Amino acid sequence: MRTLREIPALREALGDARRRGDRIALVPTMGNLHEGHLALVEAARERAEVVIATIFVNPMQFGAGEDLDAYPRTLEEDQARLEAAGCDLLFAPDVTTLYARPLEAQTRIVVPEVTEGLCGASRPGHFDGVSTIVGMLFNLVQPDLACFGEKDYQQLAVIRRMVADLHFPIEIVGVPIVRAEDGLALSSRNGYLSPEERATAPRLHRTLCELRDALEADGDIEATLAAGTRRLEEAGFVPDYLELRAADLGPVTPTTREAVLLAAARLGTTRLIDNLTLTLPR
Repeated sequence: MRTLREIPALREALGDARRRGDRIALVPTMGNLHEGHLALVEAARERAEVVIATIFVNPMQFGAGEDLDAYPRTLEEDQARLEAAGCDLLFAPDVTTLYARPLEAQTRIVVPEVTEGLCGASRPGHFDGVSTIVGMLFNLVQPDLACFGEKDYQQLAVIRRMVADLHFPIEIVGVPIVRAEDGLALSSRNGYLSPEERATAPRLHRTLCELRDALEADGDIEATLAAGTRRLEEAGFVPDYLELRAADLGPVTPTTREAVLLAAARLGTTRLIDNLTLTLPR
């Protein structure tokens, strides 16, 4: 696996792949890789001859008071994991390589509607940073496909909308959530949890499973969500949101069948997110 730091070297390496007629898959990450990230690489490997991962802790998607400075940087370990997973190229640029201007003067991509509510409400500007950096990477790499995890359900919806609206000729592949044996969705931020918090954290997924079962059995939506919020609070979480949306993140209507249950909650200083898809009864 080759590690590239500069844009000209990236373009040269990808030019060689295109001249060979290879299909190129992109896996964008912020590093500190776990099995969930490696599942993205595996999905990319199944679909393309050349797999390129990126590691870039994107300052534009962090808000004031968030963990930009504390976010783990583990490049050497990440390189070893990616190489073992069959990644061909790693693009790991410095901030100044991608953002030549101060962030407040940087051109941004804003995706309306689908960014509203959920994480978009509690993290203002976050999805502008996500769509901008992903759009930039799409432009630099020009992949045939890109793989993203379904744990970040709203982020995946934002990227799909951006690709559709801006006519990027890129297939977006959503990869199912990878979980620990106790059900906790894998996340780089799980490392912030204390041992006691880590023992409590799977209650988030268990609560979503209980709510899904109730909703699929024709439970009252408002009452079921209220009960779920109480369960999370009793377990020690501070819920940010617990919502039921249509699969496209629109509102649930009497004709909605495919839906998604989404939650974000703090446990200590760590913000956890999770989701489950479900089918509502007729």
